Amino acid sequence: MGPDRAAPHGNVDPRLGALPTFAGVTVREAQAVLGQVLGEAGIEDPVRDARLLVTAALGETAEGLLRNPARRFGAEEAATLSSYTERRLMREPVSRILGARGFFGRDFRVTPATLDPRPCTETIVEAALEVSEAEGWRERPIRILDVGTGSGALLVTLLAELPVAVGVGTDVSDDALRAAEENAVRLDVASRASFLNRRDLEGITGPFDLLVSNPPYIPSGEIAGLEPEVRVYDPAGALDGGADGLDIYRALAADLVHAVPQGWALFEVGAGQAADVENLLRDGVGRALGEVRTWQDLGQHTRCVAVRTQYYP
Repeated sequence: MGPDRAAPHGNVDPRLGALPTFAGVTVREAQAVLGQVLGEAGIEDPVRDARLLVTAALGETAEGLLRNPARRFGAEEAATLSSYTERRLMREPVSRILGARGFFGRDFRVTPATLDPRPCTETIVEAALEVSEAEGWRERPIRILDVGTGSGALLVTLLAELPVAVGVGTDVSDDALRAAEENAVRLDVASRASFLNRRDLEGITGPFDLLVSNPPYIPSGEIAGLEPEVRVYDPAGALDGGADGLDIYRALAADLVHAVPQGWALFEVGAGQAADVENLLRDGVGRALGEVRTWQDLGQHTRCVAVRTQYYP
């Protein structure tokens, strides 16, 4: 993860027109109007975003609103939804507006210091759980290392799914580490998690059985062309992977066997990067390489590259 950066705020672009007024309208009407406004502004999945923002502005659950779609907005609730609408039209992600992101069935607090965990990253969790099942790790107190933990989404999720595992999350941002610690407390795994300010595998003492990482992998020259939701609101250091996007993989591959001498290391990769990352890991692991596996995300992109290490001194 990279340096902290506060999310920008400001007035909505006047070219988008006047904001809708929500005072006195029903839940159903608010969702329809907001969905239309967001759709006309080119927001991806406007209906979903409208539903989430309406639900949050009313302080309700989705189930509660389904039971009472004729509920009307009061003045304070309408003002809150108008504020949310302005921020979304400025392309601030819903997760940033609400301060939380759903990930693998749990809600994680996200801050300006953390990457916003996205559904494709759940592929790493699924792969890690598949590997853990095959290795018989569900009932063993294995050690997990999450490099570049950010919000802690990977480590905290795996500790919740593997109830006797312990783990360490590392990041170069103290603010990100505080967010990860808070998520570990909220999701009741703090007694089995610790967090360290470290870069790459520098200063890491193994052995670990399982390493997971969602590192920065966007080539530097492509960052300017990313959607504003990513380019503006995710911390730059969590995106920028160097000239070819592979800097972090090179650094991790070089020391991987020292951290995970006998176990598995799983990495998220960008679209089209799998073969290059696999080659880097093969070179780094060398004769300790036991197996290489890949997993695809729901978009049929190879999203996870994993290596099994078998080092015998």
